[in-house]
Amino acid sequence: MCETNVYIDNDGKEELYLENVDIVRPEGDRIFMKSLFGEQKTFEGSIKEISLTKHRIVLKR
Repeated sequence: MCETNVYIDNDGKEELYLENVDIVRPEGDRIFMKSLFGEQKTFEGSIKEISLTKHRIVLKR
């Protein structure tokens, strides 16, 4: 599977925000995410880093 986990960077400390993310879509100043299980979240901020080999996305405010 190719799903990933999304983390939030809080002053250098990364906290898990959403697991098994299948969809990540920028929407203006927000980022929409949806997991394989249908859970949806929206985060106000931007993408700090994407690592495809580690299956992780880090967001920042």
